[in-house]
Amino acid sequence: MVLHDRLARPWSPLLPDTSTARPDASADALAAGRRRTGRRRSTRTRVLAVVASLLLLAASSALSLFVGSGDLSPQIVLNALMGDGTTTNDLLVRDYRVPRTILAVLAGLALGLAGVVMQALTRNPLADPGLLGVNAGAYFAVVVGTGFFGAGIASGQIVWGVVGAGIAAAVVYLVGTTGPAAGTPVKLVLAGVAIGAVLSGFSQAITFANPTVFDRVRFWSAGSLQGRQFDSVHAVWLLIVVAAVAVLLLSRSLNALTMGEEVARALGTNIPLVRGVGFVAITLLCGAATAAVGPITFVGLVVPFVARFTVGVDHRWIIAFSLVAGPALVLLSDVLGRVLVGSELPVGVVTAFVGAPVLIALVRRTRMRSL
Repeated sequence: MVLHDRLARPWSPLLPDTSTARPDASADALAAGRRRTGRRRSTRTRVLAVVASLLLLAASSALSLFVGSGDLSPQIVLNALMGDGTTTNDLLVRDYRVPRTILAVLAGLALGLAGVVMQALTRNPLADPGLLGVNAGAYFAVVVGTGFFGAGIASGQIVWGVVGAGIAAAVVYLVGTTGPAAGTPVKLVLAGVAIGAVLSGFSQAITFANPTVFDRVRFWSAGSLQGRQFDSVHAVWLLIVVAAVAVLLLSRSLNALTMGEEVARALGTNIPLVRGVGFVAITLLCGAATAAVGPITFVGLVVPFVARFTVGVDHRWIIAFSLVAGPALVLLSDVLGRVLVGSELPVGVVTAFVGAPVLIALVRRTRMRSL
């Protein structure tokens, strides 16, 4: 079976071997699945795209280390990275620029993968952790934890962020998949925007009413990497890595699921298991990233959009591309934020300028009901 050969490689434990699929699987459903795969790309094109994104990630990482506040020459930065000096410049590079770069990579990876999984599970090209209120839920929970329970900037906020992201995702999914026009992209986006606006309003009310909380979260709330140190890296890296591994294991199952539930069942996909693991992965990725660097929007929208355009609709390649394109986007946005204006411009503001045109382009597309 061509579809079996192309999408069902036996390396993911989350999708059973399709050789055991029901022999009476609908021929019409399988034919529909073939039609929906669309936009094929050659292996060479995909490899070149991933390699190009790796080179872009390497270049943007170097820029993040060498460009920043303070008049530091490349030689000073190299000496600080390779030595163990204790001068002010050495400490500035090692204690601030290095963890800032690592956090940008982790946040971009997390938000990019979360967008891929969210769009695949909902079959909605407009699904994004920011647009569907997941980031707003994590933001609200972190503000509550900081304002009323003394949660710290690092590990204390991670729990609050993950819980808030999970609750917001569940509420948006429940509202968007019930009632008239249930499950359509427009209804899910409207539900996410509405719930996100309410949660953002409560968050702002809490911060404005409490000067101490406002002072602690004013940069973080705009999605900023400024001032982040290794305590934030230590608090989130394991959660993000574990969730990223889960997404990698889901890749073949997402291929089947995006072709429709009927095709997925015919291929032997355990749909409740895939959705459950995907939901947990989204929650961990969004919660950890938002708690560490604040709510950064549009990364989860832009990265999957560019990935599908570049490498096609095979989620094994989409995920591979997003693993490096997401960090590159956040790093470049952070570097632009440092050099565009006289003072630091939060990375969340820059990604909004980048993502808004992509959202407009997606909305204007005629075939937007599903992936």
